[in-house]
Amino acid sequence: MENIWEFIKDILWWQWLIVVVVIIAIRDIFFNKKHIITKNFPVVGHFRYMLESIGPELRQYIVANNREELPFDRIERSWIYASAKNQNNYKGFGTDRDIYETNYNFIHNAMTPFKLPEKHPNIKDPYFLPCAKVMGLYHKRKHPYRPASVINVSAMSFGSLSARAIESLNIGVQMANAFHNTGEGGISPYHKKGGDLVFQIGTGYFGVRDENGKFSLDKLKTLAENTPTLRAIELKLSQGAKPGKGGILPASKITKEIAEIRHVPLGKDVISPAYHTAFNSVQEMVDLIEQMAEVTGLPVGIKAAVGKMDEWKELVKIMKEQDKGPDFIAIDGGEGGTGAAPPSFAGHVSLPWVYAFKNVYKLFKEYDLCERVVFIASGKLGFPSSAAMAFAMGADCINVAREAMMSIGCIQAQACHNNTCPTGIATQNKWLQAGINIKDKSKRADFYFKNFRKELVELSHASGYEHPCLYSMDDVSVNLSDQDFVKSLADSYEYHKVKVPFESMKAIQKCPYLGGNYKRKKAAKQINKEEVRY
Repeated sequence: MENIWEFIKDILWWQWLIVVVVIIAIRDIFFNKKHIITKNFPVVGHFRYMLESIGPELRQYIVANNREELPFDRIERSWIYASAKNQNNYKGFGTDRDIYETNYNFIHNAMTPFKLPEKHPNIKDPYFLPCAKVMGLYHKRKHPYRPASVINVSAMSFGSLSARAIESLNIGVQMANAFHNTGEGGISPYHKKGGDLVFQIGTGYFGVRDENGKFSLDKLKTLAENTPTLRAIELKLSQGAKPGKGGILPASKITKEIAEIRHVPLGKDVISPAYHTAFNSVQEMVDLIEQMAEVTGLPVGIKAAVGKMDEWKELVKIMKEQDKGPDFIAIDGGEGGTGAAPPSFAGHVSLPWVYAFKNVYKLFKEYDLCERVVFIASGKLGFPSSAAMAFAMGADCINVAREAMMSIGCIQAQACHNNTCPTGIATQNKWLQAGINIKDKSKRADFYFKNFRKELVELSHASGYEHPCLYSMDDVSVNLSDQDFVKSLADSYEYHKVKVPFESMKAIQKCPYLGGNYKRKKAAKQINKEEVRY
């Protein structure tokens, strides 16, 4: 009897399956007016769209080789993951890179590497690698700031990243003595977990806007007074993902919490224009920078993707003639980043980092302004070898965004703009966020930054230098596709960087403006430690 019943159930199952297939076929043939494939090939045509939807995953894990994927290939991601887990990040059996490819960089090692003297800071702490310059020292800001790490978290706001991701990064940078750029979405409770902060002000003026959406100097002053870990302010002119284009935060994504942090209304789309309303010219921008520095006492800098150079020329002239201007300049690569953008913007508007930085640095050198500012480089530079090249060109610090996301679990699913990030990092979906273990991920961020600095220190020592700031344009060569065209950066880009005023790591260690946990003020103990509900 039982066998008969099982046989009947099997028949019923197949009957239901046939019914479902027939219904789909009827729908595809008679009612489908959108898709040619499913109309011409009912039922089976759906498999084409299913495979297309998981195409990136298939290529990432099955089809593509270790060096094919973009923006970060599997070898690069594996190095970040291993570093973040504090595992063996070495590679055996030689490189699998095509060392003859165009634009391949070669770092020149010294015959005898730099030897650490007795009681050198790196003997006790192999991760110790602060910035060689101090933000705001030239312009005599009230609170100058020396970043305690040469690698830091680039601008990613709460809203684009989840609460748990922001908190993991902030705790991680606090442990690693790095700084955390807030992005233009304001300072959230998740940013206040101990890490040094650089507050970014975008065209929407989120967090420092009045009732009409205009920039409020009074609100900025109040924000600075109430945030003891705030160390600098960054005025964002543009970003590499979409320079010259504004943005929209849909009403559906604005929670009560986000509305309070950004000072925006609930139930309405929030527009970030492509331009600033607080100033209309380069001169007015410089005046605003001075006002912000005056009321907060903090160093103030600018961030921009680079295209036309006319306004940059105007900026350096004003800085030279009036002896005022930004304390740091962050150059963002036009190859794009965490911000979602139309392909035409992400792929074609503004210059890649190496060309953008070259143009700006040469201009500042021409006007003898390089020693006044801290140059921050941003654009797929979250690897020690890439950072060494950037330092050789004149960079003083590196900011990373996607690499920092990978350190806390990002798998390059490229779903940031869909609010469906499977790791919970770039989504406001509570269920997806729940998978982030803040204690574990913050440790991984800490290890990534520390292991990055350790390897960069070792690279510098291999080249005979105590600090990567001592790299020159002659210490790195770039392959231009032929043996006779392997040229130094100096020959390729036709300039030499200005010598950085570096005394020693011991001198930096004693600097009163050193950030991170080294010289933290007692006021930092007032950090909001309330439990956060998700």
